[in-house]
Amino acid sequence: MSIQDIAAILPEIIEFRKKLHRHPELAGKEFNTCAAIRSELAKIPGVEVLPPFLETDTVAFIHGSKPGKNVTLRADIDALTVNEEFESDFKSEIPGLMHACGHDVHASVLLGAAKILASRRDEFTGSVRLVFQPGEENLAMARPLIAAGALDNPPADFVAAIHCMPGMPIGSAKMRVGAMMSSCSHFEVVFSGIGGHGSRPHAARSPLIAACSAVMELQSAIPNRINSQRAGVLSICAINGGKLDNVIPEKCSFVGTIRALDDETASELRSALKEMCEAVAALHRVTCEVNIAFGGYPATINSASGVELAAQVLTQCGIDRGDMDESFMASEDFSYYLNKAADGVFVMLGAGVDQPPLHNCRFVPDESILAHGIAYMSEIALAALK
Repeated sequence: MSIQDIAAILPEIIEFRKKLHRHPELAGKEFNTCAAIRSELAKIPGVEVLPPFLETDTVAFIHGSKPGKNVTLRADIDALTVNEEFESDFKSEIPGLMHACGHDVHASVLLGAAKILASRRDEFTGSVRLVFQPGEENLAMARPLIAAGALDNPPADFVAAIHCMPGMPIGSAKMRVGAMMSSCSHFEVVFSGIGGHGSRPHAARSPLIAACSAVMELQSAIPNRINSQRAGVLSICAINGGKLDNVIPEKCSFVGTIRALDDETASELRSALKEMCEAVAALHRVTCEVNIAFGGYPATINSASGVELAAQVLTQCGIDRGDMDESFMASEDFSYYLNKAADGVFVMLGAGVDQPPLHNCRFVPDESILAHGIAYMSEIALAALK
């Protein structure tokens, strides 16, 4: 499929993208976004829309001429708590919220692919499942969505998704075999001590000093406990404790994330976090509670067969294909789809060389990315069904 084949539907997809961008919604609260998606899908002959598995998801099917394999295409739909600073005729109308990670593009691309595939359903056997997924940011809602059975009937033989990526030319794509993106676990550590007057620290047991000491000690966890040939990141991103300049607080806490490209490294970092914080607490005669969020984001792992198929499709679509030099240490809950399905692939699609980074208040990819995304997502589905 060439980009020219997309021209007939492109104006309406551009307008749909603008609509989503104007009205961003946070993870798990995408009620209007979900309604807009369902309304558009209902207009497409041959698309079967299922009742929601959660509250704000949309799962739909396009059935081919005969039974066969299933290919599942996924787009995330949630936005971020970012105040948009980019001026356009479709700037976010919700103060403090913005599609700063391109999910408006992903959802619009999948809607375009639905239109193309529905018009060609007599050309393939099997089925295409369309998943417009809520809550990719922070909540990893792929996990409860899949646990609710969204990929079960029929099981997915192949899964595919894209992510628009700044720093890459529009009309290009990159991927790699193995770990595309890291795992991610969120954590909170709470130190509890004995409060007191700032003039008498000996009569108190300061959880703030213990927390600060733990933050510094944890900087040694990577070099001292992780093989230098493996990638891992332990980041403390916020610390909270105390309100007055002459009161030693009862509690102090910090939060952060653990990221790794393999389960062994992630497990070792979780153990290090707990052991080191408890040791510091004992040293300072306070207690601590280490809470690591259940589930999180597994590493996003591409198979060799999935990458090979995607490479063929990208070339067929006239999209320049390149190999990623290294994995991203950011995370993506499409990992749950790859872990659940028989095969699949995750691809980075160029959003423009001069674009600011993801989650930036000025990250707004040009609409020309849409045609490339629609062409790729349509053709990867058809190729995987053969």
